[in-house]
Amino acid sequence: MPNRSRDNGQRLSHHPILEFPRGRKLTFFFDGRPITAYEGETIAAALHAAGIRILTHTEAGRPRGLFCAIGKCSSCLVTVDGVPNVKGCVTPVRAGMRVESQRGPGRIDPSFRPRGLAPVHQRAEVAIVGGGPAGLAAAQTLLSHGVKPLCLDENPHPGGQLVKQTHKFFGSRAEKAGTRGHRIAQELLAQVASEVELLAGAQVLGAYEEEGRLLVASRAGRLHLIQARQLIVATGAQERFLLFPGNDLPGVYGAGAVQTLMNVYGIKPGRRALMVGAGNVGLIVAYQLLQAGVEVLGVVEVLPEIGGYHVHAAKLRRLGVPIHTRHTLIAALGERAVEAAVIAEVDEELRPIPGTERELELDLICLAVGLSPSTRLVEQLGARMAWVGELGGWVPVHDERMETTVPGVYVAGDCAGIGEASTAMLEGKLAALSALEGLGQRVEGERRGVWQALARLRAGPFGRRPRLGKEKLLSLMKEMAYG
Repeated sequence: MPNRSRDNGQRLSHHPILEFPRGRKLTFFFDGRPITAYEGETIAAALHAAGIRILTHTEAGRPRGLFCAIGKCSSCLVTVDGVPNVKGCVTPVRAGMRVESQRGPGRIDPSFRPRGLAPVHQRAEVAIVGGGPAGLAAAQTLLSHGVKPLCLDENPHPGGQLVKQTHKFFGSRAEKAGTRGHRIAQELLAQVASEVELLAGAQVLGAYEEEGRLLVASRAGRLHLIQARQLIVATGAQERFLLFPGNDLPGVYGAGAVQTLMNVYGIKPGRRALMVGAGNVGLIVAYQLLQAGVEVLGVVEVLPEIGGYHVHAAKLRRLGVPIHTRHTLIAALGERAVEAAVIAEVDEELRPIPGTERELELDLICLAVGLSPSTRLVEQLGARMAWVGELGGWVPVHDERMETTVPGVYVAGDCAGIGEASTAMLEGKLAALSALEGLGQRVEGERRGVWQALARLRAGPFGRRPRLGKEKLLSLMKEMAYG
């Protein structure tokens, strides 16, 4: 075994749009092996750069690897300096850190003694959980009205999905049309960075309505106990999964994880890829894979037509990437990681047609099959939930002010219903204005203007599903009010 890890050519040195200024070089250890990394990288990113994709194992011994890269699944749990079940995808590396793979759920060593750090007690007029487009837009709006919020985000790099986006936004100038997503993230962060207390790498463990509203968060091994009068929950969404043989093999990723590796850390997630899903996310990420020098063998879509904008599909086709509609993924093949995929045509009932199977040699399967709202925090607070298919599944019932059935608790962005980043930012503004009303400020006219802007964004054909979903929620809220 060599003394030092190599990056195996996985770190990108050139990109047509992005630059990757890397921090100080350091060494940490994975299962006793020294790994070269850069300050600012996460454990999972650094291991991928070293060619290590197996991060942990199930109790039955099945290898597991990165899947979501935003701390919302259990595929990358590792033991760090004796502490088990650490999320490798959102935990930054440190010099000398000792990381060990696990077999099933980790167990605390009886001899382990945690550091005796006293909890941090904080107060805020408004607390925001989530530092993505909705959360940052909410923070900027609050600041513009003289309220300094406290914002928490589980990831080491705030900005949510925006930090991964290299494509230019559509819409009007007010919705940042013509600006690349990562630039929008930089602008939002610049507007709030000097005034807002932004706690990156903070995992909110729970919220309690006892003697006021109390948020409990964990950050850098220390608890934060936060009293907040108003709460905006902008926790985003998590990747959906697909059922097929081999779906747990390292090398099967959600589209967001692929973007994180490529566009945040400048690390290739693989060499030959298959994209599953031809919505906007699938088409955009397939193009971003090409930008990172990854060969894309094709895009498979089970429906007869693509679901995304045709301009995105046209770019792929011009570069020779086939888009296979009426096709599905049958299986991922490989012993310890993905080595191939089997695809097949489907009939009118979306069932695979025997005899049409094809095997593709590859090391990366990217799933872009939709998102589910991340709603556990508002559920814990007792907010009423409803199943709304147009919004991605279970969502908190909320009114046109973005207020849930728990007074003083507002939602915004994908956790309130899956949509575009542009609508997430407007919902963040709307939630912030409503929270300001809860604090006694008069902002009704401004709030009404933001609501009208949201309605305009959802007026077109691509806004039909979220528009119908929001109408269902508003009807349900009215039924409860008059019920």
